[in-house]
Amino acid sequence: MPADPQRSVTSKPPRGSGTSAVEVRRSARRSRTVSAYREGDRTIVLIPARMSEAEEKRWVTVMLDKLAAQESRSVLGDRELTERALHLSDQYYGGRARPGSVRWVTNQNTRWGSCTPSEGSIRLSHRLQGMPEYVVDYVLLHELAHLLVPGHGPGFWRLLEAYPRTERARGYLEGVVAADRLPHLQDAREE
Repeated sequence: MPADPQRSVTSKPPRGSGTSAVEVRRSARRSRTVSAYREGDRTIVLIPARMSEAEEKRWVTVMLDKLAAQESRSVLGDRELTERALHLSDQYYGGRARPGSVRWVTNQNTRWGSCTPSEGSIRLSHRLQGMPEYVVDYVLLHELAHLLVPGHGPGFWRLLEAYPRTERARGYLEGVVAADRLPHLQDAREE
């Protein structure tokens, strides 16, 4: 525990979080709650002074994910979605995947996205809207990879290894699918 409980630590964020710096502020007056907000290109995380470094690390990740989910709820339009795809292509694929169009669709209820390489078109299911940004980015990268490699062979998966949150995003999507299959959730929706 640092000597000064009011300390303020600025560190690099977890890989793939989309934030340039995280500043953790400890407070002796804060007993249980954790909160976070954006300040320019930094994220400020407020935690109790007594919290261990392991708890701090866990809470920073939780709060970054929470903020990302809140921010992605302000739905990107098709134009912003295309810009996001081009940015991701530049960042992870050296700009080699250039979609002709990227848009939201409402007719994909069994898949998260689709790609027609011959047309360069990418379509994302509207069900992704409101999910954390890293999940939408993963689906975009998945579809962008299809512009470079057809199918789901080893070369395709090697491309997706460049994205540090691939496994986490896949787990998130698998959880959403599993939750939709739970009987008690389906019964509650029908009432």
